[in-house]
Amino acid sequence: MNQDSAIRKILSEAKTIAVVGFSSNRAKAGYYVPAYLQKQGYRIIPVNPNLSEGLGEPAYPTLAEVPEPIDLVLVFQRSENVPPFVDEAIAVGARAVWLQLGIAHEAAAEKARTAGLDVVQDACMLVEHQRR
Repeated sequence: MNQDSAIRKILSEAKTIAVVGFSSNRAKAGYYVPAYLQKQGYRIIPVNPNLSEGLGEPAYPTLAEVPEPIDLVLVFQRSENVPPFVDEAIAVGARAVWLQLGIAHEAAAEKARTAGLDVVQDACMLVEHQRR
């Protein structure tokens, strides 16, 4: 599946989004992108070991500790830090991984695809949502 098809599929099918690297700083993309997505009707689950909540939802230190099914893992982390989060996404049964604008890791992306996940790299979910 090419990236454009993956984007369309994720935007239409994902309901519950775990945000790895969610930020409490309103000026950072790790805050305002999930805030936008929440307003569009997506369920946002903040994943950040330094926070207890975000956007009115409880925050979790890791994906493994999220107590419900995850459709999409949205990653706000440096590219070199991506592989363990992809491994966690696979382990918890997420259906897709989205690496935000400026974030890409081809080996981790290929591992996710091989495990059956849809993958988007180096694209802003807010921008792509507004484009469609």
